[in-house]
Amino acid sequence: MTKYIRRAVGLCAVLLVALLVNAARVQLVQAPSYDRNPANRRTAIARYGQPRGDIVVDGRTVTGSRDTGEQFRYERTYQDGPLYAPVTGFASQLYGTTLLEGTEDGVLSGSDPMLAPYPLLSGLTRARGAGGRVVTTLDPAAQRTAYEGLGARRGAVAAIEPSTGRILALVSTPSYDPAQLSGTGRAAARAWERLNGRADKPMLNRAIRQTYPPGSTFKVLTAAAALDSGVVEDVDAPTRSPDPYRLPGTTTRLTNETEGCGDASLRYAFTWSCNTVFAKLGVDVGLDGMTRTAAGFGFNDRKLRIPFSVVPSNFDLRLDDAQLALSSIGQFDTRATPLQMAMISAAVAGDGTVKTPYLVERTTTRGGVTLATTGPRLLHRAMSASTAQRMRELMTDVVEKGTGTVAAIPGAVVGGKTGTAQHGIGNSGTPYAWFISWARSGDSMEPAVAVAVVVEDAAAERGDVTGGGFAGPIARAVMEAVLDSREG
Repeated sequence: MTKYIRRAVGLCAVLLVALLVNAARVQLVQAPSYDRNPANRRTAIARYGQPRGDIVVDGRTVTGSRDTGEQFRYERTYQDGPLYAPVTGFASQLYGTTLLEGTEDGVLSGSDPMLAPYPLLSGLTRARGAGGRVVTTLDPAAQRTAYEGLGARRGAVAAIEPSTGRILALVSTPSYDPAQLSGTGRAAARAWERLNGRADKPMLNRAIRQTYPPGSTFKVLTAAAALDSGVVEDVDAPTRSPDPYRLPGTTTRLTNETEGCGDASLRYAFTWSCNTVFAKLGVDVGLDGMTRTAAGFGFNDRKLRIPFSVVPSNFDLRLDDAQLALSSIGQFDTRATPLQMAMISAAVAGDGTVKTPYLVERTTTRGGVTLATTGPRLLHRAMSASTAQRMRELMTDVVEKGTGTVAAIPGAVVGGKTGTAQHGIGNSGTPYAWFISWARSGDSMEPAVAVAVVVEDAAAERGDVTGGGFAGPIARAVMEAVLDSREG
């Protein structure tokens, strides 16, 4: 009898061990696959069972959470949703997360291990901490000024602090209210269909996810390449550039929309935007020199994140001389995001280096304890410091006496460059109006802001679209907003 009892006890012990092993396997090994299974609603219920952490702009939260009392209890809300949508993105219970809501989801949802109430046991207990906070680098005055300046027109603005890479404004219009996509009801689904069906693409982040031909604003890069390579040594010497300029290997003649471009100096050509001079300079620098300078400014960089990804700006690596000439004036296949063009302006405003642009200053717990911080990092050296100094002189001339006088700010030093980029079959499309610029207060040694503005307005008369007329006033207003906030 005793023998059978021992066998029964042994069998029970084996079964108990087997149960424990299986439970451990399920909880530790198979748990991730169960979490990812669409049929498992427990993860989603837990995710929305507590308020989401907030995104902060200059000490003010621009997001929130609303208690719905439903199974997915807390729903995302937004303050000034359209204004900050190109930064926050959306957090939808139906369609997931984008932009900061996506890249910082671990902190905001409370799933980041650093937010766990018992960090050493978080892997076993699967406990979720309270959602943390994401503190941005945005200047609210610059953001609002850019948004209101663009108004109903399609376009984008990017503004950077040159010395650090902090993004001060990131605006795309038309915009949308991310709150429309919160929740699980039919209203969110209808909003999704409506927003995705609109021809003007309000959910497209034009500041970082759309590239445009940069037109004459690209001449900043071409001028820097010519100075750094030694093709131009004296900015006031004639450049031996014919007007019109015949594109190498073709019968096509490139002309200008201003007088006095024949053999013009680099200073004159930059101030008045002579196409012929810069097309020839690009050919004289050569493909290797131009691609090297373009890479130094950040073109063709597929790894840039701010922290969400940025579409790479393009400068072709294989071009014949005619194509290189057109690419050197920002046409042919040269394309850039507004953020990329702000990076170019920032490099000129500083010491010739490009700082990595970033949007998140720090992440914290809900109580304000810092989890991680972001600081200035060198991304590339675009040009020598001496070339940057000469480029600052050229950009200042544009604002003081050239095509960009509309951007002048009393009491500040401002540099700029206009651009009117052709596009479409036979250049039949309404040109894009560009303006890139930088500013520093008159009593400061450090530049305060670098800005890029692009306006695409299909309703405008073709002859009225100019960088100075359309984009310049927006750039000036954004620079003034940053300067005023620094003085305040």
